[in-house]
Amino acid sequence: MQKEISNFVFDFGAVLFEWDPAMRVEKHFEGEWFGFNNATELAKNIFGHPTWHGFDQGVRSMDSVIESTSKRLGIEVDQLTKLIEPIGEDLAPIASSLKILEELRIRKQEKPSYRLFFLSNMPEPYARVLERKHHFLGWFDGGIFSADVKLAKPDLKIYKLLADRCDLDPRETLFIDDQLLNIQAAEVLGWRGLHLQTPSLFAEKIKQFL
Repeated sequence: MQKEISNFVFDFGAVLFEWDPAMRVEKHFEGEWFGFNNATELAKNIFGHPTWHGFDQGVRSMDSVIESTSKRLGIEVDQLTKLIEPIGEDLAPIASSLKILEELRIRKQEKPSYRLFFLSNMPEPYARVLERKHHFLGWFDGGIFSADVKLAKPDLKIYKLLADRCDLDPRETLFIDDQLLNIQAAEVLGWRGLHLQTPSLFAEKIKQFL
């Protein structure tokens, strides 16, 4: 028999905050794809490249990412700066997901065993903006931004670090993420996973764990 979930671990991008790289690229470049076929391909080569992963991991600065990407893709530094620099300010909460987070916070009053955490691949400049702008980050009992610990999902070390810091029993821990690889990594450690590809379905999908 599976143990009851008491630890709810949230990813941020595309789970709690809106994040659609292709749409961001499409709006910013307005049809200029720099040799790629569409905005999706260009976005993948900006935000899905190892250079960006280094930014997530806290081992590359924003300036170095912009400079490297500019040389690699032939995009002006100024254009990339205007695309990348405001991301932290632009990340908007997903209303339906925020409602679920709030419901879990209220449930904690009836179930003291409930705890809320986050585990987010997030560059340091954006992490600081989110902490400043959004009061609901104070609802979490703990969490890790990747850049702060120089580790990033799906590296098992970042999951283990959160588990050690917050004393998480894997059998009682649910991890919610939009990326299947990140879910699979959590499951390797015995956590349960909720692969959330469509935030509007969050309320329905989480029922089975409550």
